[in-house]
Amino acid sequence: MERRHATGLAFGKFDPPHRGHSLLFDVALGHVDRLIVLVWDYPEQSVAAELRARWLREIVPEADVRVIPDDPNAASTDIPAQAEHARRFLRGERIDMLFTSESYGEAFARVVGAARHFVVDRDRQWVPVSGTTVRRAPLDHLTWLEPCVRAHYVKRVGIVGAESTGKTMLSRRLAEHYRTLWVPEYGRDYTLVKYEQGFTGEFVSDEFFHIAREQQRREDEAARSANRLLICDTDVLATKIWYERYVQRPAPRIPVGSPSIALYLVPFPDVPYVQDEIRDAEHLRFWMYERFLEEIGKSGTPHVVLQGTFDERYRQALEAIDRLMG
Repeated sequence: MERRHATGLAFGKFDPPHRGHSLLFDVALGHVDRLIVLVWDYPEQSVAAELRARWLREIVPEADVRVIPDDPNAASTDIPAQAEHARRFLRGERIDMLFTSESYGEAFARVVGAARHFVVDRDRQWVPVSGTTVRRAPLDHLTWLEPCVRAHYVKRVGIVGAESTGKTMLSRRLAEHYRTLWVPEYGRDYTLVKYEQGFTGEFVSDEFFHIAREQQRREDEAARSANRLLICDTDVLATKIWYERYVQRPAPRIPVGSPSIALYLVPFPDVPYVQDEIRDAEHLRFWMYERFLEEIGKSGTPHVVLQGTFDERYRQALEAIDRLMG
């Protein structure tokens, strides 16, 4: 079959997408000019179909990725019925080649009218992984996930609290111990540059929105390559508290995505205060500490208060993270 003007089809749950699926798409794009990918939205899914589709659009931007709802009247094992259901979402388009790694591909191809079924790595020899395997223990199979998918499963630990309580030092130590990445506090860098340029006036709302968005972007980017765990020296929640401190009113909704912190570590503010070029809230340390606990409580995210010497706090953090990671 000539490749020219050929249309290919790939379908499945892709729950989650992994490098076996990437191989499937690469092979398909080597044979067709146009590729349609159908993503099943089914009741037992571990990841929402729209999110899986968004990942696939990043992984294979050349493809036309479509979400299709599950057919409650067709059993998952009834391949002809499933294929007939899928065919209705092809909008009458001719399918030249169907690409799968499954034995039932031939039956599916006949119903959707594909002239050829192309089997890719059915025995999982090239990429020895499956969606079922990943779902059972995603952190053990991060190497088989594309960066955007990997970021979804990496556990994020947020270290938040008042000024001069050892958050940054702790972040570095934890990242080194777990051989992973940590995300510095962007708001501090922003403030240092602002002061160096002579802008020492009051902060305004737009600055906090920018800080929150950039902090979240850096966190999300680091999660793509972190080793099972990502240490976050502050997060969007901290931006909300700092907004209250400087603007002197409750923070509005910060316009960024929902934070993905799995565990908060909150240092108790009873260690000596060390002044630097931008710190100015020694008198508010206990107020900030209480506000953090209040907001974390509202979120329902697990948290641990760290107390004692810096070494004791480090050991407490290790114990809490080890419990999180199982």
